[in-house]
Amino acid sequence: MERQTNRLETELCGIRLDNPVIPASGTFGFGYEFAELYDINILGSISLKGTTAEPRFGNPTPRIAETPAGMLNSVGLQNPGIDRVITEELPKLRAVFSKPVMANVSGFSVEEYKSVCARLEGLPGIGWIEVNVSCPNVHGGGMAFGTTPEGAASVAAAVKEVTSLPVIMKLSPNVTDIVSVARACEDAGADGISLINTLLGMRIDLKTRRPVLANVFGGLSGPAVLPVALRMVWQVSHAVKIPVVGMGGISSPEDVIEMMLAGASAVEVGAANLTDPFACKKIIEGLPAVMDRYGIKTLSELKK
Repeated sequence: MERQTNRLETELCGIRLDNPVIPASGTFGFGYEFAELYDINILGSISLKGTTAEPRFGNPTPRIAETPAGMLNSVGLQNPGIDRVITEELPKLRAVFSKPVMANVSGFSVEEYKSVCARLEGLPGIGWIEVNVSCPNVHGGGMAFGTTPEGAASVAAAVKEVTSLPVIMKLSPNVTDIVSVARACEDAGADGISLINTLLGMRIDLKTRRPVLANVFGGLSGPAVLPVALRMVWQVSHAVKIPVVGMGGISSPEDVIEMMLAGASAVEVGAANLTDPFACKKIIEGLPAVMDRYGIKTLSELKK
């Protein structure tokens, strides 16, 4: 018997998703924490907390600041390191989540990206590797890998050497030409692109006359960045042939549909999880009614 089509179904790098909604890295922990609140198997997938080779405490506090229609964070890739992720975090998640997940990898050198991605090869439950190239390159004067096409491509090519998993490059919006970076990643062998990561910003405390964040600058996320994210997803999805995961300010079913109309095959929901732990669940459950309102039979028909 032919499988009945799910209205919300989509595909990402050849892997079927029940729906396109994925909690974004850094906003959903390692996923199992949310299983105490609801059945997380309703999600399309989960992008795990960013992982580095060694444990990281992160940046000094304060590292969160509120802004109109969003928030700033300078958490600094706090994570337990790849060893504990493999031995502790992933088993806990697999006990409560039955779908492929997206491992998010960060690094401060090409060698670190390669070593962490190599460790993920063959692990049960890992469907994709999302490579965050917004990290400062310690061998390149601190400039983030993703700020130049050459830097991003060097990471993409290196990671593809050590894994057979689909590699999705997560790009920074803090560049003058996002399309050239995306195309360079595609040419280097990347299987997909995700964007946008946070926009660089800051707040100043009027009482102390000092920056609110201990790190001075932080990443802006939340509804304020949605128009920028849509613009960049549109540009990139029309410039590359590989699939795009869109993120940045998504907080409603309408935002999901708008992002898919811009060219995204799937979406990630970030800051909304921090204000409402049920955000992804509500978005997924609300999608059918919004689709009916706009005469959309299936989400797959929105793809370019």
